[in-house]
Amino acid sequence: MSQEKLTIDRATRSTREKEARRKPWAPPSRLDAPPAPIGFQHRWLRAEINGFSDKQHIYGRMREGYELVRDEELPEEYRNTLPTIEDGKHAGVIGVGGLLLARIPEETLAERNAHYNRKAQDQIHSVDNEMMRENAHSTMRIEKAQRSSRTTFGGR
Repeated sequence: MSQEKLTIDRATRSTREKEARRKPWAPPSRLDAPPAPIGFQHRWLRAEINGFSDKQHIYGRMREGYELVRDEELPEEYRNTLPTIEDGKHAGVIGVGGLLLARIPEETLAERNAHYNRKAQDQIHSVDNEMMRENAHSTMRIEKAQRSSRTTFGGR
């Protein structure tokens, strides 16, 4: 009886990790963007609508703290892989179909969200106070409608 030598194909660790972390296929998205640097978030901003430039929207967003992302600002592995605007004021900025890629610091975004949450809460309190003022008299209360249906068959 001869002994056969058992050979084991040992893939390197990096190969095994790549195989284990494979993502399932999905249709490509035109709005794929590289991951934002730590402390920032990427957003697509409207630069044009129906073929007309929307400068007011872009300028307003830039005043909020957004910065347009240029191709040379990306990590090396993403450079020259995303479409960029070739001419005009936004030459070199990453753009797709009337949208420009922008980044905003997460801290600024949190402050902006807190501001709008406060405004929404103020509006809710204002409506509640107005409702209470309108219902100051005890005979004029707004209550949930009470509905009941009663069905009888052949009885009195």
